[in-house]
Amino acid sequence: MLKKIQAVFVFLFVFSGSTTLMGNETAKTYFPGTFGSYWVYQDQDGNELTRTVDEGEEIAGEVYNIFIYEPEIEDWADCAYHFLPSLYSVNDESITCLIGDEIGKVTKARLIKEMETFTKMAKKSVEDNPPPDAPNLSFDINYDVEVKAQDHFVLVPTATTPNEKWDTTEIKAKVSMQYDIQGVPADFLGADEIPKIIFDFNIIETGKILGTETVETQAGTFEDCLKIEYRTATTMEVSPLEQHSTNDPPGESVTILWLAPNVGIVKFHQEAEDILLKTIPAPEFQSSTAVKTFELKKYEIKSEASVSNESD
Repeated sequence: MLKKIQAVFVFLFVFSGSTTLMGNETAKTYFPGTFGSYWVYQDQDGNELTRTVDEGEEIAGEVYNIFIYEPEIEDWADCAYHFLPSLYSVNDESITCLIGDEIGKVTKARLIKEMETFTKMAKKSVEDNPPPDAPNLSFDINYDVEVKAQDHFVLVPTATTPNEKWDTTEIKAKVSMQYDIQGVPADFLGADEIPKIIFDFNIIETGKILGTETVETQAGTFEDCLKIEYRTATTMEVSPLEQHSTNDPPGESVTILWLAPNVGIVKFHQEAEDILLKTIPAPEFQSSTAVKTFELKKYEIKSEASVSNESD
């Protein structure tokens, strides 16, 4: 059942080496959610994104606030799920975002993009240099990507200490690929015997509060901004192992959010390495690191009183 959610998320901030850094009892609001509030952000390319608080929704007995975005997401490979939660709630344990579907779409889109790059480069490398006894060689790669992520993403516990880590989410991804080689003798390099190669990735992401900072943005200067770092740790298993022998680990990502009291997210920075391509040692398959930033440009936080007047 939909209804207007006027409650705000309230957290205790006490910055000392061993005491609790956040709690849900007191005055400073690091993640406001009053209906009708909005924020306008600008990314590193000058593109604007507007987030607005919509009516809340009850799911499985828990009330979630809703963010809506303009423009809508078109390229999931370029999306940052830390920055774009749609459903979020606060309870006695944490601020939690219900974004398993979004995390799955982002991870799948990034792996598909990597596979498109790998296929294009591998195809060019093989077809530009065909062996003498197979001048009409044709090469392609058929692949499939499956991703499953936890439904809940723990943005931040409501009780934690500086530099204390927590698990935000777990992502399992599988990339299956099969070489398709045509135009060669049946016994050429055992082309008809090349098995399907399966990459299994397990991604554990952890969060950590680094402390507080003063942050300057187009929307103004914000003091006592909570600085939170999210970092992935990825393991990979390959079957059959001999088809992809490498000492290079999968790529990782590091994401930082800055949350200002009574305002919310004011700045975002992410550096995300290619997951699969980084494990390929050949120089022609160089991996890349995608850098994404957002900075607050303008905003309005509605008061509970103004929302009540508008509803009367």
